[in-house]
Amino acid sequence: MEFFHLPITIFSSISVLLLLLIFLLLSQNYNFKFHTPLNSTHLHRQIPPISDQFRALHFPQTAPSRVTLRKVRKTWLSREEKLELGLAQARASIRKAANDSNLSSSSVDYVPSSSSVYHNPRAFYQSYVEMEKRFKVYVYPEGELPITHDGPCKNIYTIEGRFIHEMEDGGNGFRTVDPGRAHVLFMPFSVAWMVKYLYKAGSYDQTPLRMFVSDYVEVVSKKYPFWNKTNGADHFILACHDWGPIATEGNRFLYNTSIRVLCNANSSEGFNPQKDVSLPEIHLYDGDISPKLLSSNSHHHRPHLAFFAGGLHGPIRPILLNHWKNRTHTNIHVYEYLPTQLDYYDQMLQSRFCLCPSGYEVASPRIVEAIYAECVPVIISERYVLPFSDVLRWKGFSIEVSASEIPRLKEILMGVSDEKYEKLKQGLRTVRKHFVLNRPAKRFDAFHMILHSVWLRRLNVKLA
Repeated sequence: MEFFHLPITIFSSISVLLLLLIFLLLSQNYNFKFHTPLNSTHLHRQIPPISDQFRALHFPQTAPSRVTLRKVRKTWLSREEKLELGLAQARASIRKAANDSNLSSSSVDYVPSSSSVYHNPRAFYQSYVEMEKRFKVYVYPEGELPITHDGPCKNIYTIEGRFIHEMEDGGNGFRTVDPGRAHVLFMPFSVAWMVKYLYKAGSYDQTPLRMFVSDYVEVVSKKYPFWNKTNGADHFILACHDWGPIATEGNRFLYNTSIRVLCNANSSEGFNPQKDVSLPEIHLYDGDISPKLLSSNSHHHRPHLAFFAGGLHGPIRPILLNHWKNRTHTNIHVYEYLPTQLDYYDQMLQSRFCLCPSGYEVASPRIVEAIYAECVPVIISERYVLPFSDVLRWKGFSIEVSASEIPRLKEILMGVSDEKYEKLKQGLRTVRKHFVLNRPAKRFDAFHMILHSVWLRRLNVKLA
């Protein structure tokens, strides 16, 4: 009974200890975290994969899947923690959808139902919906025209300018003017325009590109707190020019940590599919798809087995031309220079397969042109990380052939059964929308697929 006569100070100490114990238990149950400055030690990418869909990505288990905003009072969380909690909810939703076989198209305008061209259509659709609901991008206002806030819109690097313009002026709902609300921050410079305006032709000196990137990162890192908090892990750039990877060498964190969206997605030259994004090369001569490729291609008579026309450069094309040039009697039509009486797109529309060999760099606009023409792409490239391959099963609408198999091309292509060929063509019809640049952008088109690829990389990073 002496307990009741303990001094009041001891009683108060016991009460404080009990309250502290209760708080610690609640913190574990509701996933509270003490706010600490963000730095590179908070970045985690080596974690178990969510599903077979995202082969290069690994979603962090930042919170129990049952955690919801109802369990955590928003007023107790910093802005960064609120963003991370929302991403944790998105991951949980995607995991659930990946294993849910009841996804129906009855209440949505588009559900990718074909498992032949998607690794996991349910996970992809849910991820896309979560992106539309949550994803916010801040575009840095720094820089002046033409190298920043602009890019080519009518040449082989069309996608650089079109993405920048859509991101800045498209009214697509993803851009935020409040960087504190952003999941990622976009640095809107064009490497193609750097080459045009900064590079001295014939010098082979790429230093001005690196210096521009170095200076740009220095400006935004000094003016804003965001780059230094994460070493650029939540920042991204987009470049279709072959020298895009070289330009990013201007800052080691941009090269090694940031999300680089690149056409030149060569895994043997520093491209890391776990954090970088492979960008499709889309060549629009006058800014639009050729009318010939807009018509229905399903009923085109295709008398040719395969077609290619292109310059002799890089290590693969000489092999292709050496074996198949001027051998049209084999029904494989390979040209270094297309005869003037022939039309390039007509030849694609008349061919069952379109050969897409790499040049000096891995990417080729022929792949997207072949998709438009419903001419099954035959991809001949080494170490090329194909666009949107986290989501798309390229084997469902294309054929990959190694350089060593070029002499056997006819045997390989003749070995494709009519049944498989029709499935490949159906796959092309399914994925075509993902490679089209619309003005304004439309759901599931190239602009949105690029953003979705960036969204996946952001989901894959735990920042707080």
